[in-house]
Amino acid sequence: MPVHLCIVKQSGVTILKNRKVEATKHFFQQFLQFINTADENLAQQLISPVAKFYVPGQPEPLRGPQGYLMIIAMMRSGFPDIQWAIEDMITENNKVAVRFKMTGTHQGTFFGLPASEKPIVVQAMNFYRLADDQIIEEFGQPDMFGLLTQIGASEAFHFHRKPH
Repeated sequence: MPVHLCIVKQSGVTILKNRKVEATKHFFQQFLQFINTADENLAQQLISPVAKFYVPGQPEPLRGPQGYLMIIAMMRSGFPDIQWAIEDMITENNKVAVRFKMTGTHQGTFFGLPASEKPIVVQAMNFYRLADDQIIEEFGQPDMFGLLTQIGASEAFHFHRKPH
């Protein structure tokens, strides 16, 4: 497969850039805007109607733009101020791995736990497959244990270690 490079001058330094990688970075900056705003127009633009989203706790994948909006709504129900930031991204062909940092405040019921008003900072590792400039598949894996611990689930579910 040919690699399409372009030459860019930044501050007098010549840099080789892979056009496909740059296009993928731009795509995921738009995707980041979508998940941080739940913009339905961006959902239609970035997510294929046949896309599948594999989400922890869901026996069947959610589908299409409305399925992804459901994921965002579920997160916002517990964390109305939740924001995602891209920490790392690796791309190869039509697959992309993204490590996100999620931040927010537990202000609503989440997984049966009432609002604790505690802040969260949680990592998520998501794997995407793209086709025709849209997401067609995502395997999302947030650090649910870390998230639940930060909002007090360890007290609610007695996750404490017992001394020997």
